Amino acid sequence: MARTNSDEMLMEDELAAAFFDETEPTSAADHGGKATSANIEPSDDDGVWENTDEFPGQLAVDVYETADKLVVKARTAGISKSDLNVTISDNILTISGILSGGEDESTTAWHIQECYWGEFSRTIALPVPVKEEEGTVKAELKDGVLTIMFDKEQTESVRSIPIS
Repeated sequence: MARTNSDEMLMEDELAAAFFDETEPTSAADHGGKATSANIEPSDDDGVWENTDEFPGQLAVDVYETADKLVVKARTAGISKSDLNVTISDNILTISGILSGGEDESTTAWHIQECYWGEFSRTIALPVPVKEEEGTVKAELKDGVLTIMFDKEQTESVRSIPIS
């Protein structure tokens, strides 16, 4: 279950509702115990779940603040720097890339396939204004974790306005 300090953030059930309508099952229990993901959906003819490749995989992230920084962390194990693309525009952060290595041409049958391979993308509206200029953002890929640190925009503190 996702952790949150804010009632404004979506929880896991709300996120699932955003991607599935009420007629579609949303959990493994609803599929007779079969694990599913956002890029799996039932076929119309026999109810068997199959890969549609319509949506890129989602990247799980943690977003938190320090006194002067906004930090975004994402697990990116197995992804090289050259396969990652990080952009920021108007306080919207996008992390995308390709996770390679899941295909083996000699495979004759899958028994379990839980790892996601292929394109992924995550776009996040940052919760506080950040400086986007070069030199104010630092991105580091270390031990399978992508860490992006933004300098926060300093905003005026709240002050009282006298009423006349």
